Amino acid sequence: MKKFVLLVFILTSFGFSQSQTQIDSLQQILKDWANLNRYKNENAKLVLTGSNKNRIVFMGNSITEEWKRFQPEFFSDNKYINRGISGQTTPQMLIRFRPDVIDLRPTAVVILAGINDIAENTGPSTVKMIAGNIISMAELAESNGIKVIISSILPASGFSWIPIHDPPPKILAINMIIKNYAEKNSMTYLDYYSSMVNDQEGLKKEYGLDEVHPNKKGYEIMSILVEKAITETLSLDHNKK
Repeated sequence: MKKFVLLVFILTSFGFSQSQTQIDSLQQILKDWANLNRYKNENAKLVLTGSNKNRIVFMGNSITEEWKRFQPEFFSDNKYINRGISGQTTPQMLIRFRPDVIDLRPTAVVILAGINDIAENTGPSTVKMIAGNIISMAELAESNGIKVIISSILPASGFSWIPIHDPPPKILAINMIIKNYAEKNSMTYLDYYSSMVNDQEGLKKEYGLDEVHPNKKGYEIMSILVEKAITETLSLDHNKK
């Protein structure tokens, strides 16, 4: 989740010792702000296979991306598609939602997003803006016949890479908005938060690598919860409101 902040720091700290190749490389990264090229080749291969029965795409940030490292079998055995990118915020995910989700024609999408917006990775964001972007992804999915699982933001008491104070109120506010939206629109709301929060509204130590990211035990809890949500979602009548 630190990538964007670090990138800006590096760019603003360049001295004459930096080579033009390094500068060009970093400028190219900034040009592809949403990282559309990250999964471009993998997406093309999936589209060519034509087989998408019960395909589930996980859209998210580093919490989603790292999940595959801690539990590779969870994705390979279930043929789940991981489309997490470390450090990303909801506007970046919204830009890449079509190539990384819609074009893959999945049966359902699991959206887990918002914590990096609160950390201001790509600039200040309000609760309304963050929730609105998550809802926009859900609307795009539904309009393309994709069932939607909207995940709560995980608990976090702070960020190691930036001095943003007191994120819990924003997390709770966003979770309430997206939960109400999901229930009102017959979508699945996946509540990771309640199972992973401590008494200080942060991530339980036994479930976290740090204040934000789950460890293996944390992902094991998340796997159980998301499997239940997927089973319930696949059994729903998508056209029933």
